[in-house]
Amino acid sequence: MSNEILQKVEALTQNGRIEVPSWTPRPAATRFTDISDIEGMRTAGKLAADVLVMLEEFIVPGVTTEQIDIIAHNYIVEVQGAIPAPLNYHGFPKSCCTSVNDVICHGIPNDKPLKKGDVVNVDITIIKDGYYGDTSKMFFAGPALPHAERLAQVTQECLYLAIDMVKPGVRLGDIGAAISAHAHKHHYSVVEEYCGHGVGTTFHGEPQVAHYGKAGTGVMLEEGMTLTIEPMINAGKKQVKHTGLDNWIAKTKDGRLSAQYEHTLLVTATGVEVLTRRPEETRFA
Repeated sequence: MSNEILQKVEALTQNGRIEVPSWTPRPAATRFTDISDIEGMRTAGKLAADVLVMLEEFIVPGVTTEQIDIIAHNYIVEVQGAIPAPLNYHGFPKSCCTSVNDVICHGIPNDKPLKKGDVVNVDITIIKDGYYGDTSKMFFAGPALPHAERLAQVTQECLYLAIDMVKPGVRLGDIGAAISAHAHKHHYSVVEEYCGHGVGTTFHGEPQVAHYGKAGTGVMLEEGMTLTIEPMINAGKKQVKHTGLDNWIAKTKDGRLSAQYEHTLLVTATGVEVLTRRPEETRFA
């Protein structure tokens, strides 16, 4: 099966990346009351989720993250009629982030083939009609090693428990405190140098969503806010080192594994809508 996938990957990537069309940004906002804006965010969120679903079959040993990036790029541009938001964002050279093993975030796709047992976070952000959808998940190249699978599971649990808390009146410090408590309970650490963020008609806006904090403090959530929660959890210590082009790539300082899951969320009148929900996440249906 993997040989068939590798052949399919070769066919999909042999002509490189499709040219990105020009587009016009909307005025920056991360909170919406107009239903047309909310529908725009729903569409962008679904498209971002669809990219991750599409990529699932291609994350196998022997595939390079550069090939993953080309497949994602061409799917976003040609099939979805959307824009890959990371491309040329503050100099970032690729269309998605692929963070392998000890890379925490902002991994730059390259020509190194994935090996059996590698863990990969793929972070996708698309722009559709000026609205941004931002999401990421963990993939395993070949069968998952037990310790890597456990780290990914706990990281996803951190995201899910945070999502379950989202509603008007909740403070971001409550959410950060809950995430860090769950990670620490499992003897993992929480990366503090990066955070979730407001997202909407801008890639990164207010509020900043830390994945640690003090309960009862921080920004209070309000109906209409659109934001990401994206905990980065390390198997070892929380410290980060930077490398790569313009120091984009963030790695664990101790070289141990890191995992991340991310969703774009809409704060509703009574709770939360997960705009980047994937079909298997029936708990949010």
